[in-house]
Amino acid sequence: MKRVKGSNPTQYSSLINLNRVLVAVDKIQRQSSFRSGTKIQRKRMWKLCWVCWAVASLFVVVSSQEPELSSARVVFQTKYGDIEFGFYPSVAPKTVDHIFKLVRLGGYNTNHFFRVDKGFVAQVADVASGRSAPMNEEQRREAEKTIVGEFSGVKHVRGILSMGRYSDPNSAQSSFSMLLGDAPHLDGEYAIFGKVTKGDETLRKLEQLPTRREGIFVMPTERITILSSYYYDTEMESCENERSVLKRRLTASAIEIERQRMKCFP
Repeated sequence: MKRVKGSNPTQYSSLINLNRVLVAVDKIQRQSSFRSGTKIQRKRMWKLCWVCWAVASLFVVVSSQEPELSSARVVFQTKYGDIEFGFYPSVAPKTVDHIFKLVRLGGYNTNHFFRVDKGFVAQVADVASGRSAPMNEEQRREAEKTIVGEFSGVKHVRGILSMGRYSDPNSAQSSFSMLLGDAPHLDGEYAIFGKVTKGDETLRKLEQLPTRREGIFVMPTERITILSSYYYDTEMESCENERSVLKRRLTASAIEIERQRMKCFP
């Protein structure tokens, strides 16, 4: 992704609404002061001020809440460690479907991080051109699809996953970045679809590798290959753990029942 200066639509909208509230309160205050100087009028005016302030604050807080991750997790394995990430289907459903399908098809295996700009991004190459292994027809079809730009008010902060693209806002394919720092100039300009859930220590290792500059890109001097990838469901993992615990308890109970039987009924 390019370093394109943008604005955060959610934050901008929140400020506009807050400004409107303050202007309205100021107008009411001046009208009340003009019409009456009684203590009752002033008390009512201050109550109104507090209500407006509370509503405006609630609006700002709600609009900046982090979206919910789905239960699916993807793991990229590199020689420097694993990186696990999850998806925001409520923010970018088409992008999530596309990337997750490529993962399930094994599209990212043997691909690489072609860009590592410390404090900015670690960017995965396009599947169609970044793999060292040949693709089958199904992988190629999915990798060459372009995805409509699903821009949102979610902020670009460390750990966020954001699609790469050309100048056309609907030109994203399969390259995406893992943010290595806050980048507010990207907000509203690139489609955010998930975030890193584990493996920040791996990203920090990548940031320490030697790099070279080619135009606007800061690139590692060695190839950082995604050796393999896999995915799992956190809800299913939870069920498996619960079944395992239950099985152990049932086994322990069976052993205890047999011990008591042997003791009481030899």
